Amino acid sequence: MFRGFTPLSLDGKGRLAIPSRYRDALMQRCGGRVVLTLDPGRCMLLYPATEWEPIERKILDLSSFHPLSRQLKLILVGSATELELDGSGRILVPAPLREKARVDKDVVLVGQGNKFEIWNEAAWQAEYDAATNFTAALEEARQRGDLPDELKDFAL
Repeated sequence: MFRGFTPLSLDGKGRLAIPSRYRDALMQRCGGRVVLTLDPGRCMLLYPATEWEPIERKILDLSSFHPLSRQLKLILVGSATELELDGSGRILVPAPLREKARVDKDVVLVGQGNKFEIWNEAAWQAEYDAATNFTAALEEARQRGDLPDELKDFAL
């Protein structure tokens, strides 16, 4: 289970050092093999290879005739890159993915359960700030009748 956020920096070669608290889990789950891909319009997604493979199969099973399915395949599978943690626990983030995600030096690694999100630091801060209005957004969705079923009875 990956959770929490960690501000990090890419080195001059575009390498990202995975924090040590996650390295052991990645080595146990997938032998250090990970898949990095783009999240449409937001950030990069970093999956242990064993977590990515069933997701990729589901995406590839989608119809190639539907424009939204084609777009999803193009972004998620088309930009997916298999990587391996090096001896220092780093991954080399390919330049095309850094460019598309608008990532250069300062990033935030965000645990999301079975995967990580890798954000441009400024974009993550804006997204996080917007998320702090969750209570107001939740109430607005309730009033519109647009609340997802899984949130209707959700409580902390």
